[in-house]
Amino acid sequence: MLIQILTWRTGLAAIAILIVTGTIFYSQYLARKIVKEERQKVEQWVEASKALLNPNNTETTLSFKITSENDDIPIIETNERDSITNYANLDTARIASDSSYLRKRLEKLKFINKPLIYTDPVDSSKINKYYYGHTTLLNEVRYYPLVQLVIVGLFIIVTLMALRGSYRSVQNQVWAGMAKETAHQLGTPVSSLEGWVEMMKEKPGIEQITSELEKDVSRLRLVSDRFGKIGSTPQLESVDIVNQITNMVEYIRKRAPGKVNFSIDTHGSNVIPAMISAPLFDWVIENLLKNALDAMEGKGSIRVDIKDDKNAVIIDVSDTGKGIAKQNLARVFKPGFTTKKRGWGLGLSLSRRIIARYHKGEIFVKQSEPGKGTTFRIVLKKQ
Repeated sequence: MLIQILTWRTGLAAIAILIVTGTIFYSQYLARKIVKEERQKVEQWVEASKALLNPNNTETTLSFKITSENDDIPIIETNERDSITNYANLDTARIASDSSYLRKRLEKLKFINKPLIYTDPVDSSKINKYYYGHTTLLNEVRYYPLVQLVIVGLFIIVTLMALRGSYRSVQNQVWAGMAKETAHQLGTPVSSLEGWVEMMKEKPGIEQITSELEKDVSRLRLVSDRFGKIGSTPQLESVDIVNQITNMVEYIRKRAPGKVNFSIDTHGSNVIPAMISAPLFDWVIENLLKNALDAMEGKGSIRVDIKDDKNAVIIDVSDTGKGIAKQNLARVFKPGFTTKKRGWGLGLSLSRRIIARYHKGEIFVKQSEPGKGTTFRIVLKKQ
């Protein structure tokens, strides 16, 4: 499915490029053709105007027809000193109300086309220049590719948004399927281990070992349950976030090197309620704490700051580890990204899905500096 989406994107982009390129070339061809025809019309208009002014010309019908039919090309006639002597197809109302209108329009026409120059055959010192603009048709032809480009661009945007939605849907299905299959595969060995632990409880002298094994098997059962919940809408409940995080910190503390110092700051609040799915939220905190431990390589400090704000519960998990390089900040939550030699790079990606998709919150890197540490922030909005 993913390959099909990428193929569609490539094909769509290629078709759009071909359409726009073909339209631009064809419109330019039409524009050149219209420009040539316009100049011919202006030449005919000039000749017809001169013929009408010639007292010796008795055939005025054709000349009058030519001048009257040219009603769309703006023309300004000047003498050799560029003084305006005549004009055609201009806004007469503007001319009457604005004395500078003709001169301004003349300056614009000078930049549009080269003027037609007519020299008096009797007196060569008398020269008439004819400056002219473009018809509405030519302007429409020239701007048509831009209009079409906007339309094609909007079409591409809408299509890509639809494809992106489809891609996300497929991605979500892959995530959910992988998670549920993992939970299914873990189920059988975990059940078997639980049975073995029960049998070991009956043997004297190994109570301490049995107790620790039971904790680890329970942990495996919890991991299996977490994977099983991916893809399903979890039930959010009001939970004391302080107690929830404290339990997870204690769990990680017992399995961390002795040179790592853990601390929790609640700003004087003993109980801070929040709507969460406890098993999934624990998974997020566990991921952040384990990442912090990996970043510190055996020594340093991890600080969890919990603040009960007016509109949200804000949780900062900070470490004094090696930090994250600037070029990697935008990629830390992408599936597969990891700087560790082991692991699939799914922990932070899953954490973002849990917080954003299931808890409607936010998780991001608040700050990170190489060699000094990193702070991840979780924002849980209050209902």
